Amino acid sequence: MTAWRTLDGKPSRIIAHRGASGQRPEHSRAAYELAFAQGADAVEPDVLPSRDGVLFVRHDIDLAPTTDIAQRVEFAARNRVVDGKSQWWIGDFDAGELDTLCCVQPNAARSRGYDGQSTILRLSTLLPMARAASCVVDVELKDPDYFRTLGFDPVTLLEAELGAAGMRGADAPVWLECSDHAVLRDLHARCGNRCFALIEAMPAAGALRTLAPWASGVAPPKNLLWDPLGNDAGLVTSAHAAGLEVHAWTFRDDADCAPFATPRAELDAAFALGVDALFCDFPATALAARDAR
Repeated sequence: MTAWRTLDGKPSRIIAHRGASGQRPEHSRAAYELAFAQGADAVEPDVLPSRDGVLFVRHDIDLAPTTDIAQRVEFAARNRVVDGKSQWWIGDFDAGELDTLCCVQPNAARSRGYDGQSTILRLSTLLPMARAASCVVDVELKDPDYFRTLGFDPVTLLEAELGAAGMRGADAPVWLECSDHAVLRDLHARCGNRCFALIEAMPAAGALRTLAPWASGVAPPKNLLWDPLGNDAGLVTSAHAAGLEVHAWTFRDDADCAPFATPRAELDAAFALGVDALFCDFPATALAARDAR
């Protein structure tokens, strides 16, 4: 049997990044249903608010790349021109209007065969779907400052949503993540769920231990795990020494995996380091690689 170097000694968990977004439009019902069927340990929805304060599963404020809104004549007048391109911002629409939009594939290299088949999801719709599938939901609170420009406290909105679903507390099948650590700490204090601090640079000496009293782990980009030659950069060891898990993003079958020769070699290297969870666009690939160990 393989000895796992994760913090709890168990196999690394596979998080379906925006659902099985490599095979279906990101954040669509179809992407999450496929992730559940493939056996992902968790799914990762990003959340942003509508104009009337309903949380929707979207990564970007601009809806144009991931929905059919640019083709919807009834919303044409609400476009904003930014850097010469039309954009439709989520906070300019009420929840009922957003409910009518359909998901499309934003990545030109991926299949467009599922475009228009799923309306966009409210968080309140996804939570019971995941509960029925016995799958953890790893919620990323996006852009808290944007919530505030719309007049909402992001923590209050998410706290209410989790409370209504009965998914608050350390044992709830919902994890929380955010790049704003002050907001994330407030979420932990008010909701009690396990929290993971998004980071984008190697933390300074001692920084990990300041997170440990309230965070369960850190979520770094995968390039922080290794040096340019693929050697261990020490982040996993340092995090584990502070009692923190490492959830690394994002592993993809169809993207650059340098300094490794193949996506499979990259996955194997992450498992070997003891990365506790991997965000994956193609969860079936990572699950198969994990099973092979």
